[in-house]
Amino acid sequence: MHIDSAAAETAPGTEFQGPPLSDRSWLRRIDVAIGYLVEIPAALLVVAEIVVLFTGVISRYVLHQPLVWSDELASFLFLWLAMLGAVVAFRRSEHMRMTAIVSMTGPRTRAFLETVALVAGLIFVALMLHPAYEFAAEEVFVQTPALEISNAWRAFALPIGLGLMLLIAVIRLLETADWRLTVGALILGLAIAGGLVALHPVLAGLGNLNLLLFFVLGVGALVLSGVPIAFAFGLSTFAYVTLTTQAPSMVVAGRMDEGMSHLILLAVPLFVFLGLLIEMTGMAKAMVGFLATLLGHVRGGLHYVLVGAMYLVSGISGSKAADMAAVAPVLFPEMKARGAKEGDLVALLAATGAQTETIPPSIVLITVGSVTGVSITALFTGGLLPGLVLAVALCGLVWWRYRGEDLSHVRRASAGEIGKTFMIAIPAIALPFVVRFAVVEGIATATEVSTIGIVYAALAGLLIYRQFDWRRLFPMLVTTAALSGAILLIIGAATGMAWALTQSGFSESLAVVMKSLPGGTIGFLLVSAVAFIVLGSVLEGIPAIVLFGPLLFPIARAVGVHEVHYAMVVVLAMGVGLFAPPFGVGYYAACAISRIHPDTGIRPIVGYILALLLGLLVVILAPWISIGFL
Repeated sequence: MHIDSAAAETAPGTEFQGPPLSDRSWLRRIDVAIGYLVEIPAALLVVAEIVVLFTGVISRYVLHQPLVWSDELASFLFLWLAMLGAVVAFRRSEHMRMTAIVSMTGPRTRAFLETVALVAGLIFVALMLHPAYEFAAEEVFVQTPALEISNAWRAFALPIGLGLMLLIAVIRLLETADWRLTVGALILGLAIAGGLVALHPVLAGLGNLNLLLFFVLGVGALVLSGVPIAFAFGLSTFAYVTLTTQAPSMVVAGRMDEGMSHLILLAVPLFVFLGLLIEMTGMAKAMVGFLATLLGHVRGGLHYVLVGAMYLVSGISGSKAADMAAVAPVLFPEMKARGAKEGDLVALLAATGAQTETIPPSIVLITVGSVTGVSITALFTGGLLPGLVLAVALCGLVWWRYRGEDLSHVRRASAGEIGKTFMIAIPAIALPFVVRFAVVEGIATATEVSTIGIVYAALAGLLIYRQFDWRRLFPMLVTTAALSGAILLIIGAATGMAWALTQSGFSESLAVVMKSLPGGTIGFLLVSAVAFIVLGSVLEGIPAIVLFGPLLFPIARAVGVHEVHYAMVVVLAMGVGLFAPPFGVGYYAACAISRIHPDTGIRPIVGYILALLLGLLVVILAPWISIGFL
């Protein structure tokens, strides 16, 4: 899993990290050329989205002359950003994967599974290329209302992006050092595809048993073997639709377009970029520095600082990877110098990642609002206290573990030092409040508000902290596009799968089962929490939310659970699964960012996971925590 890609800034031409590559320089040159061809426009699209949305805010709120075309243009560019970002992520091998099992295999098996993952991606994009072209061609007859241009200019992002991924996949297979790996993976993929086609008459008569075959066994096998989640979802959905239904394959492309085109999801790349920006400008360091002088002399003080810093930083960036990358390098050296064990550090970092999943502007909350129709403003308001409850639970365990810490060698900061660091940190601490104020007061929408944060952070870095490395700007923009493309391709593929599940009648069957659970609303919430812990560990949060959010939120309303309360429960439960080993990929991201071996944190994290579960139970039993301020 490459969740830590938000923390890594790389220049164009970054090499693929997958199966062993041979030294074919002419292929490398083509690959590098594609890197520049894709990464430069992807970075420019991120800048264009920031400019368009911020201009819309200024025009509407300051000049009182709304631009009727700003949202339409932003949506128009957004699909191109998503697809080019997905191409960048594919080229860098940064699409989200579950690699826990792959990493436990031997070098030969691991290389073969890496090649299988690449072949699976190649098969998916090859299968989808023609349906995507058909879909885009149909959009020629649709005209945008404000810009009055053909919607095909937007829709052709799908086949062009898929075509570029196909070209990159072919180059990667030609580069593979051991041709037997490539041949073996291709034979395996074609044999499975041929077998399914041969069984078409049998599959057509199985009815809803096909759901088990394609969406449980099929997706499970692909995900556990290391195939990127987006391609696992896409392959299973394409096979299900074409082999077991009368729907044309173009429907899959249409559902992908629908899932990736919600304007509210534009907040994803913008908040990812904002997270990278606050780290680059030194704002995150200023906040952490203030907390460290305030609590550094207390037993376990820097651990409290880690919990608090993650809470504050999460209120700005929305990206867990960006949060961890901003906080860990600042705190960990001093914590190690005070005798903290590496395993406990990475365990607490991972636990705070789960704790802060509901802190606005959480990307997962934005996704919830996009797929369920729940108000983003209500979700942002409701997410503050649940995260605080889990923070208190973690701090309680920190107090217990470090109640005997020797601090005789630690100097307590003076009032003057605390005041000085506070003054330095004020602009950084103010940013979450600026972002929230802009949304609540109607200055900007949940999508647009990220641009206000970006402009604020850039000005603070240039004028106040005097820390703005222009050389890092382009790599940050490319990283933003890559991570966003990986996330949005998952959302697109998961939207297609959710459509297939709904059309099959599965949603009605699920509703009947969930409504009949014993224990009423509490029983429903407890079962949902357990389900999303499991889903979070295997599928990650965003695909789990996109798949099951539209199915379960209406059921929650039917059994009397407030939709915001339900969102907090499932998002926190998903976060626990995401950051809990052995399958939780967020845990391995925390290890990668902190450069600590995963084995060292396995035992210490058990206590933190139990603390998180205790906090989650409190949130379940006390709905006011989630909805008291709505």
